[in-house]
Amino acid sequence: MHAFDVLGDPVRRRILELLAQGEQTAGGIGAVIQEEFGISQPAVSQHLRVLRDNGFTTVRPEGARRLYAVDPRPLREVDEWLAGFRGFWAPKLDALATELARGRRARRAHPPTEDRSTR
Repeated sequence: MHAFDVLGDPVRRRILELLAQGEQTAGGIGAVIQEEFGISQPAVSQHLRVLRDNGFTTVRPEGARRLYAVDPRPLREVDEWLAGFRGFWAPKLDALATELARGRRARRAHPPTEDRSTR
């Protein structure tokens, strides 16, 4: 499965967001996902399996529990692929930052005066 096929699912993206906060139990992840998406525990387990089988997560047993964590390697590959497209928006974002800074300087230099005609 291609990385974007894995990441294209909102449930799997949400699981990765949860795991970005740190290692979590399958049960803890399941509780959040079931609450937010209204899906069954077996469906959550299937999403965890897709993430694990495609290298996006690691799992380690701790007694009867399974602890999941993000494996950053596939995300680095996605980031490297996206790097080729950053050139499309980076100059525009730089220009926006420049214009915002100019606007702040202009407001400091010429603060608005109170309109006394509305009193």
